[in-house]
Amino acid sequence: MAAGLVISAPASGVGKTTLTLALARAWRQRGLNVQCFKSGPDYIDPAFHAAATGRASVNVDSWAMDRAAIAHLVSRGADADVVLAEGSMGLFDGVAARGVSGTGATADIAEMLGWPVVLVIDPSGQAQTAAAIAAGLRDYRAGVRLAGVVLNRVASPRHEDLVRRALNDADIAVFGALPRHAEISLPKRHLGLVQAEEQAEIGKLIDEAARFVAEHVDLDAVLRAAASWSPQAASNGLNVTPPGQRIALARDAAFSFVYPHMLEAWRAAGAEISTFSPLADEGPDVSADVCWLPGGYPELHAGKIAANARFRSGLRAFAETRPVHGECGGYMVLGTALTDAEGVRHEMTGLLGLETSFAKRRMHLGYRLAALAAPMPGHQAGARLRGHEFHYSTILAQPDTPLAVVHDATGAVIAETGSRRGQATGTFFHLIAEDR
Repeated sequence: MAAGLVISAPASGVGKTTLTLALARAWRQRGLNVQCFKSGPDYIDPAFHAAATGRASVNVDSWAMDRAAIAHLVSRGADADVVLAEGSMGLFDGVAARGVSGTGATADIAEMLGWPVVLVIDPSGQAQTAAAIAAGLRDYRAGVRLAGVVLNRVASPRHEDLVRRALNDADIAVFGALPRHAEISLPKRHLGLVQAEEQAEIGKLIDEAARFVAEHVDLDAVLRAAASWSPQAASNGLNVTPPGQRIALARDAAFSFVYPHMLEAWRAAGAEISTFSPLADEGPDVSADVCWLPGGYPELHAGKIAANARFRSGLRAFAETRPVHGECGGYMVLGTALTDAEGVRHEMTGLLGLETSFAKRRMHLGYRLAALAAPMPGHQAGARLRGHEFHYSTILAQPDTPLAVVHDATGAVIAETGSRRGQATGTFFHLIAEDR
């Protein structure tokens, strides 16, 4: 029987990922099997989890997924000794309108699974107020249980003592206190952490985080606070139809934002996936019956993509007879041109008329509910797709036929409708699930 915990915090940027990776690696070094999950629509953190545990991690999302889908996904932790779900943003942060089984908040997953929460608290610039914040989070929602806290970026022994005393008075357990330690900071860029596969020293970084946390945190006390857990039987799994029988998937540093659960669901349904690298000037497998370009960082590699004639011609030839779909960055590459942050315009593949620019960055962030006006690979017209959008590009032109009517989580119609032209389709949102 596994022991389950949720790692959360009052806000983003407090140290949830670092603590999750450190705990996972430290327990793994003790001989325990550790399974991680990511609450919310983050496609970067699961790769870090896998690097720390040696086991694939997937996203669970209460806004986009029903309870059966979440139960199906977390059942992979049945053979683990410890199961850790890393939260996103603050513990109770979600959207205003409820989705399929919740608002997307980490607290939804904690309550649904019955796993206690370990809060990462950064008391920088405060002392006793940190205890007030922790107590408020503990008491905010009856169904969410607080196991205790780990203090991060503590300034001095005196600072730690003040915060510990206040938490003790509030009857909140303190599992440990971490002084500032720059050597275990994970590098970031505009869409979050630099991807795990781009960091050659990621294993050493996680080892150092595990050593540091083991030195300052009572790992045994944290483990004792976890809830015994057995997965519930799920009558069915994800409602995901693969886009084709044989899928050519773009996969490299520019095309890597794809949810692990989607790939697993495609394979579970019998689909075969062959990968190719546009950055290596490779085209899609000619024996595939559909091509999928996920998001990533094409804006960082726009010049190389524009210069890779073999990739561009191979994709165009493929699209003459078979469907090609792009998500976010992949959608931009299917377009006519992409202007990078320095204002340089790069020609893309031209399968769609979309033109985007990073010269004037504007953040687009949030859940998306799309009603398809026409088919796209794996989904018929009229299907309701749930996804998430996060990018900084500006649309200069989107002249093609809209692919869908797209709403945000409040129900407001948004302009990023996606496009279709011939065999090519694209969306700015990353698909998470289809409504049953």
